[in-house]
Amino acid sequence: MPIRRELRPLYPPHWRELSRRVRFERAAGVCQRCGRPHLTLIRCLPDGRWFDERTATWRDRRGRAARWPDLVEATRYRKTRVVLAAAHLDGDPANNRLRNLRALCQRCHMLHDRPHHLAQRWITYRRRFAVGDLFLGPYLTLIKLGRVGPLTEHPRLTPYP
Repeated sequence: MPIRRELRPLYPPHWRELSRRVRFERAAGVCQRCGRPHLTLIRCLPDGRWFDERTATWRDRRGRAARWPDLVEATRYRKTRVVLAAAHLDGDPANNRLRNLRALCQRCHMLHDRPHHLAQRWITYRRRFAVGDLFLGPYLTLIKLGRVGPLTEHPRLTPYP
């Protein structure tokens, strides 16, 4: 996953080498949480189970053997290519100690970063409300103009007195 431009100064100049070392030397090219191998095309189900072709078994989201899907579940599988990334366990990209880095596939990385993403989402929504109040006036005016749906669709929006 590419590093965002504003975060690049937080990473050391030898980040590529450090990331390669974590993903391929220490983790041997597999996710350290679920065991998915790097750059393989796997079948996965919406509940997180995936098919391990090396052992011909279905595995759960933690890499343990799981039950086989029934016919209905098997119709909902999708194929995805596994890509390993070096993830910071504490969320601080400036903390590049080896014990703080893990090789995670894209699914495990997203699940690991979920609390941070939810907090960023909350901040984004609050910022939009603030900008709307500051520059566009009360939201009731926007609702009357038809730019925003009715109040029943937006339970957090309350009309101003």
